Amino acid sequence: MNARYVFAVRFRLEPTVADLSLEPREFETRIFRRADPPGEDGWLFFRDNLWRGDIGDERYFRDLTSDALGVPVSSVNYRAFETDEEYYDELKDEISANLAEFKADSVSEVISKYLGSSVEVER
Repeated sequence: MNARYVFAVRFRLEPTVADLSLEPREFETRIFRRADPPGEDGWLFFRDNLWRGDIGDERYFRDLTSDALGVPVSSVNYRAFETDEEYYDELKDEISANLAEFKADSVSEVISKYLGSSVEVER
């Protein structure tokens, strides 16, 4: 059972030595965050950080990412939720059992509300 969040991150390198310069100074990469198993601590990451397939609080998330990477981050963009069928089925079951927490009437509404159309299920 596997799932992960995918983000595009732009970051800058800033030399600490005065005589150094960089070309380019800014780079883009992808980072991956493992999704916690449904029902376990951290499984609500999508609810707490995403909204309609975008990052809910960009400044906060950019600061967290900068702290995690140890470099100044200029942007972070959510790209996808990659999952296998087993994880996705368990996620939908857990959401269904907690619909009131999401203020939603259906599992598909919750998925759309937070993940948008960015769910990629491996078959």
